[in-house]
Amino acid sequence: MSVTALRIGEVAQRVGVTPRTIRYYEELGLLGSGTEREKGSHRTYAETDVARLQELIRLRDLLGLTLEELVELAEAEEARAALRDRWEEDPSDEERLRIVEAAIPHVERQLALVRNRQATLGEFAAELEEKLSRLRRRRRGLLR
Repeated sequence: MSVTALRIGEVAQRVGVTPRTIRYYEELGLLGSGTEREKGSHRTYAETDVARLQELIRLRDLLGLTLEELVELAEAEEARAALRDRWEEDPSDEERLRIVEAAIPHVERQLALVRNRQATLGEFAAELEEKLSRLRRRRRGLLR
């Protein structure tokens, strides 16, 4: 299996962000760090890096997350992935219980972030509905 090495500009163009954004996401620990590369060499990325970056951008835009919240969400997902790997090692039922118990707080935190965004969007929608209602009442008054 051949792994394609993409340069930062190619990744930025494919994902629709700037190279600076990609470097910043690396600094935040959201994307594989450049520590594996030799000093002075070009940053290169695999398709898995592109997929991860696309998912991060999708979550950021979909949920309107701050970068801090995006980091938190990504960390919780990474922790859950590690727990899934432990699960796949066919542990004992006792260990499976520990894995499930360890996963619950991560999912709870992710859900809290999503629900917080839902609440914010709900408040905004209610404001817009009220504005629309006022405008429609004004229109009715002007049509009489």
